[in-house]
Amino acid sequence: MQAANSLLIRNFQQTDMPQLGVFYQSVKTRGNVVFWWVGDENNYGNVFCAFEDSLMIAKGQVDIINIVPPDRLPDNKHAIYLNLKTLPDREQDYELMDKLYSYLYQRALELKETLPPAYETQLCVGNDSSEVANNQFFIQKGYRHLKSLFTMTRDLNEPIAKQTLHEQFQFALWKMESPQEETEYLKLDAEIWPDATIGSKRLADNKNHKLWTSMVVREGDTIVAGLMVWQEEDQGAIEDVFVREPWRKRGLAKFLLTAAFEYLQSHGLQSAYLMVLTDNDSALSLYESVGFRKVQEEIRYCIELK
Repeated sequence: MQAANSLLIRNFQQTDMPQLGVFYQSVKTRGNVVFWWVGDENNYGNVFCAFEDSLMIAKGQVDIINIVPPDRLPDNKHAIYLNLKTLPDREQDYELMDKLYSYLYQRALELKETLPPAYETQLCVGNDSSEVANNQFFIQKGYRHLKSLFTMTRDLNEPIAKQTLHEQFQFALWKMESPQEETEYLKLDAEIWPDATIGSKRLADNKNHKLWTSMVVREGDTIVAGLMVWQEEDQGAIEDVFVREPWRKRGLAKFLLTAAFEYLQSHGLQSAYLMVLTDNDSALSLYESVGFRKVQEEIRYCIELK
């Protein structure tokens, strides 16, 4: 805990929730901002807030996003992400940001100690491209560009073109209710995304979202394509869209995406979003073909966490 010149930095507490709401509304007035919500009470140890004269003026938090599974190539790296925001009139107050950052960095080091030691760990941050001052703070800290992603949204009130499956394929919702099923999915995910596996923690986090389900296409007993879908705030989220190599260019991704639209629409949601690498031309073409439109760009930076 720190107090100097009326500045107090400490972990978030449940009684801070009204202040957090006011802080969030203030931060969002500046437009597209990548803002993490605090989660439930067991996550408060990862959330730090700065107060000045009892007013919340900054908030930051960290979380483990990717854990490299066993038997991956040694150049794979775990990923811990952080999110650091100030009130709009303090976004260039790098002294304030630096004080709060030191708490986040120390917490990241503690989280790193819980990860398998066979792999190195990256500390990463993602901000909207318009968050120039925030991005510059991390660049000055030595962070380098990692990747950039578009957020794309789809209005679910617009017509959804019907897609059909060839009779050799079978569609199903897959809830992954047993540990064995989760293990099966994680192995499949590592095949599809060898450099950015979802890991058991993030899979568990995703499954905790409202309306979460995975959708898969099988050929016999073999999963050949899939995605995950859930509700996030007042819209649908779609993630981990994949088609395995031998089954690509058969319309399976389009079928799954339209199935996800119909699922979200049936639960009263008006829009859906997903994220895609800005240089993934084939995925961008696919998503635009089913009605997605680019709405913002997130730039991610990283350093080695030592």
